[in-house]
Amino acid sequence: MPKVKIPRKSTNVDMTAMCDVAFLLLTFFILATKQKPPEVLAVTPPSSISSKAAPDKSILITFTQEGKVFLMLGDDTKKNDIIDNINATRALGLSPGELAKLKKSEFIGLPFNQLKSALASGREIPAAKMDGIPVDSTNNELADWLRSVTNVYAGEDQKKLEQMLLVKGDSKAMYPVFKKIKQALKKNEIYKFRIVTNGEDVPVGSEIYNESKK
Repeated sequence: MPKVKIPRKSTNVDMTAMCDVAFLLLTFFILATKQKPPEVLAVTPPSSISSKAAPDKSILITFTQEGKVFLMLGDDTKKNDIIDNINATRALGLSPGELAKLKKSEFIGLPFNQLKSALASGREIPAAKMDGIPVDSTNNELADWLRSVTNVYAGEDQKKLEQMLLVKGDSKAMYPVFKKIKQALKKNEIYKFRIVTNGEDVPVGSEIYNESKK
């Protein structure tokens, strides 16, 4: 009996629909992805098992292994108001042009007595060459910056400010630097804040691990 030949069908597949879906997914991820906020300097914070994400447009205090302190002010509108407030309360005498430059800066990392000359020079100073914000007991300028922060946020929910306020320090930094930062916060009646850490897995068999499995 002769064999029946099965006619071969074309294997061409119309991928137009798949390309459309792939393009839509790519567009979604581009729009939905949040850019990582710029880091002042490379610091290695301590590790913890906390998995809470940092809020958007947070106020970030960073201190390095060498003990230098930097400040990022987050929300652009609030940032502008905070800088205007510190210029007025500390009588810095910054011109409108100098204020505009400072408001465009990603972070604050200079003492008050260096701000005007640095802004007037027009040269961008790398963070590594900045002296940082003084936090000495006799001259804690971070406390002045935080006072302007609380002035701008006055009348709003205090809990909202506490959730936005982050402290990130190098794990090899000396404790006295962190203590001076806490004193600056306490001076402005800020008693709660979040510490930025490197996330790590929960140890198997620990109480937290067992609770998560229930």
